[in-house]
Amino acid sequence: MSYIAHESSFIDEGAKIGEGTHIWHFSHVCGKAEIGKDCTLGQNVFISNDVKIGNNVKIQNNVSIYDAITIEDDVFCGPSMVFTNVYNPRSHIVRKHEYRKTVVKKGATIGANATIICGIVINQYSFIAAGSVIKKDVKPYAMMAGVPAKQIGWVCECGVTIKFLDNKAKCEACSLEYILDNENCSRL
Repeated sequence: MSYIAHESSFIDEGAKIGEGTHIWHFSHVCGKAEIGKDCTLGQNVFISNDVKIGNNVKIQNNVSIYDAITIEDDVFCGPSMVFTNVYNPRSHIVRKHEYRKTVVKKGATIGANATIICGIVINQYSFIAAGSVIKKDVKPYAMMAGVPAKQIGWVCECGVTIKFLDNKAKCEACSLEYILDNENCSRL
């Protein structure tokens, strides 16, 4: 094995797990899941079959990643955050054929106890505040907070809030520069 899994974890046969990945106590990875290199899965993490996880992803304790979820490289999933995959679940109605795909793009952060409603894209380097409920696509570099979440600002790739002046911004922490064009943020 090129990854490390705690003896209390269950890794189903067929799961693809990249080199250097650590899987901690009481976690379960299903047999068709794909997990990249150098990832960390905290305690009590569940990874379903139709899940793709990139490299260097940090999934904190008590997170379940259900079918139809794709997580790209360098994503942070905070403790006890929640992904859904059915928009209108009912116990007495099987809706597995209605799973809505959710994609979390490179470098995004999802805070503790946030809820991600299925069928959306969380774009690169966006930042979801703890406890937020995300119901629609999130723009690149957007800072989202609230229930339901609203955009409250912009954030640098390093995670520091950036402020625009004349549609340009420079991060005070790492000096990366950004431009705001038609309410969309991108790097210069």
